[in-house]
Amino acid sequence: MQLVVARIGRAHGIKGEVTVEVRTDEPEVRLAPGAVLATDPASAGPLTIESGRVHSGRLLLRFEGVKDRTAAEALRNTLLIAEVDPEERPEDPDEYYDHQLIDLDVVTRDGTPVGRIEEIAHLPYQDLLVVRKTDGGEVLVPFVGEIVPEIDLEEQRAVIDPPPGLLDDRAEIAGPRPDGTDGGGRDGDGTR
Repeated sequence: MQLVVARIGRAHGIKGEVTVEVRTDEPEVRLAPGAVLATDPASAGPLTIESGRVHSGRLLLRFEGVKDRTAAEALRNTLLIAEVDPEERPEDPDEYYDHQLIDLDVVTRDGTPVGRIEEIAHLPYQDLLVVRKTDGGEVLVPFVGEIVPEIDLEEQRAVIDPPPGLLDDRAEIAGPRPDGTDGGGRDGDGTR
């Protein structure tokens, strides 16, 4: 099975290094010197990693045969793809590859069917499970332990504990607080 592990960014310096947007939790394994990676577009590769280093918080890679800035810049926006055994699992038991999560049934803690995971949206602040609901709608579920307490790969299901309003439009609205305020920071006469 093929997994996208990085996207090549801009050239760095004049000796063929490139910045890399890492898309794997295991860059030390997938992007190590000697790794041979397929590419998208395929015409750019395969690429063999010659060396790598971290500079100012960014991963820089140099590929065999890419010796100058012009060649490095020609690789910009190329996706790096690793071949992975479909049975392989991340070392951390609380981590999953996207292909393990896609098509899992989604149910609430009490077993109520919600839908199926269609894709994983990797956003800068957190990952979201894109779930196609049983009624045909779509819901974005934050992939955090408080909301997704259980992933059962054997049973092919994800158990969620959705906060009010996540699965429907009927969010609970808080009433007045014991101190007399409405929760919006104002008391009854409109002053703070």
